[in-house]
Amino acid sequence: MAGETVALVPTMGALHEGHLTLVEQVTKKADRTIVSVFVNPSQFAAHEDLDTYPRDEAADLRELAKLGVDLVFAPDVEEMYPENYATAIAVEGPATAGLEDKNRPHFFGGVATVVAKLLLLCQPHMAIFGEKDFQQLLVIRQMTRDLNIPVKILAGATIRETDGLALSSRNAYLTPGQRSIAPMLHAVLKDVALKIGRGGKVSRVLGTAKTRLGRAGFRLDYLEARHTVTLAPLEKDATGPARLLVAARLGTTRLIDNIPLKISDG
Repeated sequence: MAGETVALVPTMGALHEGHLTLVEQVTKKADRTIVSVFVNPSQFAAHEDLDTYPRDEAADLRELAKLGVDLVFAPDVEEMYPENYATAIAVEGPATAGLEDKNRPHFFGGVATVVAKLLLLCQPHMAIFGEKDFQQLLVIRQMTRDLNIPVKILAGATIRETDGLALSSRNAYLTPGQRSIAPMLHAVLKDVALKIGRGGKVSRVLGTAKTRLGRAGFRLDYLEARHTVTLAPLEKDATGPARLLVAARLGTTRLIDNIPLKISDG
């Protein structure tokens, strides 16, 4: 209705408590809430898990109905990318920080394109994205600023299991044994943050943490300390807001996480 505010929660379905918390947060800020459910093929490379990505639309709809969502937008691929579709968004800035983009160079172009389409289709006043995908959050904020898309991008805190593992649809891929090891990723991040906060040399602390994770069975894509706003690598005399970011594979499952980092003034 005229004068009402609208919020959008973009998802790829297989909703977990992290998604539902984002929905709950924006329903308190907006008059109407839209949740999109779309597994976006343009952000998957040929060797990635598009075909096996978890899907359960019926369960998703039940959970969203409990939260009183006003509209669920669940387009099919042909609706989002019709025949002869030929346009994509090219992203730089935080999208080329050498983190997710280093291992998945296709990823942020696909994300930016589909998010732009969802924002234009739904025309919300605000949209919310989880901080677990921290680089993605910065890319989307950059894109909306650069393209003058009139939407406020909100950040939702990472939701975790009681043992610290960040909630993710891909956690369903973990075997019981891997699931028991997975929380170590967050535990190591906290340990790294504590040691750097006490004045430990960033490179030395990160090196020890990488060895520790490798011995536990993780195959690291990256473990980095970066500036929170620019994602630039931290210099020796770094000041200002910082973030620890990690991506690692445990078996066939790729896990990501991040936490804030306080740099000691010495």
